[in-house]
Amino acid sequence: MKSTERHHLKENELNKLARQARETVGSRRSETTTLIAVVAVVGVVALGYFGWRENVQTKAHSLLAEAMAVQNARVGPPPAPGTPAGGLYFPTERERSQAALTKFKIAADAYPSTDAGVYARYQEGATSLALGSTPGAIAAYEQVTREAGDGFYGQMARLGLAEAQARAGQFDAAINTFKELSQRKDGPLPVDGILMQLGRTYVEAGKRADAQQTFSKLVEEYPESPFTGEAKKELDTLKKASTT
Repeated sequence: MKSTERHHLKENELNKLARQARETVGSRRSETTTLIAVVAVVGVVALGYFGWRENVQTKAHSLLAEAMAVQNARVGPPPAPGTPAGGLYFPTERERSQAALTKFKIAADAYPSTDAGVYARYQEGATSLALGSTPGAIAAYEQVTREAGDGFYGQMARLGLAEAQARAGQFDAAINTFKELSQRKDGPLPVDGILMQLGRTYVEAGKRADAQQTFSKLVEEYPESPFTGEAKKELDTLKKASTT
């Protein structure tokens, strides 16, 4: 075959491929346009979502920061006339705690599912418990367990919940919560400390045999624990009580 014929053949093949490509693009132009539009819309939605999420997180942390500023405010008399203001202050610890409780609740109610909101709700529970409001503490801790699940704050909230339940006289509920937490050997909470609280709750509930068994377990399994000395004292007290 002559070189000129080969050249024309290649040109024909290229022209054919180009024509087929144009026809394919033309027949699928609407599909391609639709796909590009969908991708563009998804991109806009994604950018909007991440922007909204960042905005929510910023506002949640801002409210939490306000609450913590109140929690850490100075307690004492107002500054003397003519002296610098010295920042936020409260006359008593209780007034400061009540003001902080209000702030934590505002932050938690506004953004309950954010990390800042979950922490604010936990602090709401802890502050309520410190103020002696066990119903408020129980409600707040239960909300944290729902939002945080089995994470660190979820388990911390369960521990606080058990303490609040015990203070409210709900001994069976408290005991069940303490027992469940004490079985988590690989969890973030110290099992020896939980056993100590479980034993004391048994004592408060009048279940001395269960209390003795729990304190004995703490002493045997955690001999180096800082709670071991207290557990031994509790055991001595229980033994003396059983002989009188």
